Amino acid sequence: MALPRRFLPSIASLRALEALDRLGSATTAAEALALTQSAVSRQIQTLEEQLGIKLVVRDGRRIALTPDAVQYAAEVRAALNQIAQASLKLTVNPSGGALNLAILPTFGMRWLVPRLPDFARSHPEVTLNLSTRIKQFNFAMEPFDAAIHFGDTAWPGTQTMRLQHEAVVAVCAPALIAAKPPVSAASLLDLPLMHMETRPDAWRAWFAAQGVETGRVTGTIYDQFSTITQAALHGLGVALLPEYLAEADIAAGRLAIAWGGPTPSPGAYHLIWPDAKTGDGALTKFRGWLATQIGEDDLLPR
Repeated sequence: MALPRRFLPSIASLRALEALDRLGSATTAAEALALTQSAVSRQIQTLEEQLGIKLVVRDGRRIALTPDAVQYAAEVRAALNQIAQASLKLTVNPSGGALNLAILPTFGMRWLVPRLPDFARSHPEVTLNLSTRIKQFNFAMEPFDAAIHFGDTAWPGTQTMRLQHEAVVAVCAPALIAAKPPVSAASLLDLPLMHMETRPDAWRAWFAAQGVETGRVTGTIYDQFSTITQAALHGLGVALLPEYLAEADIAAGRLAIAWGGPTPSPGAYHLIWPDAKTGDGALTKFRGWLATQIGEDDLLPR
C-alpha cells in the first residue's frame, strides 16, 4: 500500500532538516549544503507545510528545531545514510557485493590489511571499503555494514564474532629508567603512565595481573596507538602497548620493557554487525573468510 504523498517529503527538504539538526544553525547548514540561508529556511517551511506540523522555533533570523523535530531528524539521518550506502554499493559494485567496514587504525593496518590479499583472491566479487573508527557508534547513524572493535560488545541490536585476544607489555624509552630501574611492578606508579582513551582501565588491570592492587591510575591520555607509541619513544612515560605493536621497537632497542612480560588484556577484538545485516551476502563471505584467519587460543600473530 503506497503512502500518501505528504508523508514522502523531498530529499532536499530532508537534507536541510538533517543539516540544521546536526550543525545547529541555518547559516552553517546552508554552507554545508551549498545553499543560501533563505533557501534552507524555505526547505524547512515547505517540509512543515507538507507534514502539517511545526518543526522549528523562529526567533528573528535564528531557527531551532522543536524536540519532536530533533527525533524526526535523527530518523531521517538514518534513512539518508541507508540511501547513500545503497547508492555507493550500486555505483562501486553493481552486483551488490560491497561491504563497508569500520576498523581500528592500528589493528586494521597491522593485522587485517596484510591478510586482505587472500580475501581478494578468494572473493574477487566483493568490494571491501575501509574507514577508521576508534569508538563505539550507532550503526543506524553511520554508513557501515560491520565494525572491528576492541572491548565492549554490548552494542544494541548487534551480533559479534571474536577475532583475537591481546597481550600487552609495559614499555618506555630506555633512558627513562636507566638511572633508576624499577624494582617491582609497583615502582611504575612513580613514573609517568600513559593511557589509551579507549582503554581507561588497562593500567589497573595490568597492575592487578602483577599482584598490585591500586585505585585510580592517573596519567596522560592518548586517542591512538600511533601517538602513544611516539610519546613512549620520546621518553614521555610508560605505555601499555600490544605485544605485536611494540616488539620491533623493543628488538631495535628503541623501547625497553619497564617491568614484567606480555600480560593478557581483559578484552578482545571482535567483528560486530547489526542484526539487520546478518544475511547480507558480502558480510557472510567476509565472516566466513575471517573464521579461517583466527585461532581459538592464539594471541595476535607476529
